[in-house]
Amino acid sequence: MEKEKVNKAIEAARMYYVYDYTQSMIAEKLGVSRPTVSRLLNFAKEEGFIEITVKDPEQNVTRLEQMLEEAFGLKKAIVVHAPDGDEEQIKRNLGSATADYLDGIVKDGDMIGLTWGTTLYEIAKKLTPKKVSNVKVVQLKGSVSHSETNTYAGETLNLFGQAFNTVPRHLPIPAIVDHVVVKQAIEADRYIKNILDMGKEANIALYTIGKIKSESLLFQLGYFSEEDLKSIYSHAAGDICSRFFDENGKICSDELNARTLGINLEDLSTKEYSVLIAGGEGKLPGIRGALKGNYANVLVTDAHTAKKLIEEAEE
Repeated sequence: MEKEKVNKAIEAARMYYVYDYTQSMIAEKLGVSRPTVSRLLNFAKEEGFIEITVKDPEQNVTRLEQMLEEAFGLKKAIVVHAPDGDEEQIKRNLGSATADYLDGIVKDGDMIGLTWGTTLYEIAKKLTPKKVSNVKVVQLKGSVSHSETNTYAGETLNLFGQAFNTVPRHLPIPAIVDHVVVKQAIEADRYIKNILDMGKEANIALYTIGKIKSESLLFQLGYFSEEDLKSIYSHAAGDICSRFFDENGKICSDELNARTLGINLEDLSTKEYSVLIAGGEGKLPGIRGALKGNYANVLVTDAHTAKKLIEEAEE
């Protein structure tokens, strides 16, 4: 049985029966003709793939979660189904799953620290109000920039505040500044210091991985010099809270890191819930590095990414 045909048949079945894609949409995603999609679906039926994979998808997801927890020493792994390569759908599904998870763990007196970006915004949109008291929500890194690109920082914080009946604490500063002395002056401000200290004290931290691509949100905000970009593109696997690290989770540039405002990566590893929400091929190197750096104890990802992480860990 040809492996490529089997993989395409299973993927076509998921898209058609789980994600409600039309056959034309599947054809475009897989780069095949519509009649080929029809043949792949028939092949999947004949071989029993639809009954096993589509009829009871949770069985495989549960096993993937267990394997991730064992491989990386995680407190919790949450795996969602999403079409491979469809970044927007992956974010939406990750957002729904993370919102459900938060509903189950947030309790009176918790402090939630979060970053910004489209992934966190998807979580915020899916939150439902929960009757809790004395919960605090705080921003973990600055969001002021030279660009007009929307980071969704304000919207995300406000939606979290509404969901957990609290007034969120904004961090109205840049994520990265030009000189260390500028950072030191900003951190000396009493209000800013209080927000940064709250971020360190937060028992729940929510963040994603930034991809090392020019079209990624962080790269559109005007923070980086040519020298910064050279260092990032040469060594970085991803970033968390605008702090760039390599494939082993080590900070890439001490100089750039010294100019970055917000929570330090080592502080994430001390959280009761250090929740990394990321999926898709482009974020795989960063997820791998973050797990090697032991920054996260909870991972929310998609099934395709989970399988690749497990395969690499086994190797």
